[in-house]
Amino acid sequence: MPDENYLYFGDTKNMPYGEKTEAQLIEFADKIFKFFERMEANAVVMACNTTSAVTYEKLKDNYNFKIYPIIQSVCSTLASLDGVTKLGIIATPATINSHSYSKEIAKYNKDMQVFELAAPYWVRIVEEHRINRPQSIMQVEEILDIMKGFEPEKIVLACTHYPYLMSILKKFMPEDIFIDPAVYFAQNIKDNLTKSCLLNNKFEYEKFYVSSDPENFKTASEMFYKLNALPEIINL
Repeated sequence: MPDENYLYFGDTKNMPYGEKTEAQLIEFADKIFKFFERMEANAVVMACNTTSAVTYEKLKDNYNFKIYPIIQSVCSTLASLDGVTKLGIIATPATINSHSYSKEIAKYNKDMQVFELAAPYWVRIVEEHRINRPQSIMQVEEILDIMKGFEPEKIVLACTHYPYLMSILKKFMPEDIFIDPAVYFAQNIKDNLTKSCLLNNKFEYEKFYVSSDPENFKTASEMFYKLNALPEIINL
């Protein structure tokens, strides 16, 4: 969606979310949504699997914009994957403890077997730029060894950070077994915005905000997007 105007908020002060309590996650998400409300956003993408799992149902009706949560948006697609009867989910502890993926997939396909597995260290490996260290490779292999016992036909990398571990993941399992749900998510959002007549037709700006450490965010973000300037610090 190259013509959209974007506001991006990275909650760098409170990450990683996968280790936080439900009460904390609801507090963080509510403050961020209220910030977007003040900025007059007309739609908000909840890109984080953890907040989608834990906070979406509790907060979704509290604001004047449409919210797109990644888990609830992609599970209908995952449930209908051609030829897949056994699906693995690797996510943060908070996402796994919520069982959001298995519950949502069951709404569309009660016959699909879903095995959910937490990978508590994977976010920090990416955030701390430790992808090529021996300990990091070992921590990825340990999780995949457990997942292999389930014999999944596909594995969902159910955290925004996990696809950036592909250079390690493909050492231990075929690359095409892994699914980045963000691909389905982006298409879902575009289709829905188009149907709702909310798709923008002229790009004017993009603005990035963080809650701490803009220098590190700018460096880390180069994995997925090159920022032209430091993001602005916002205390919510």
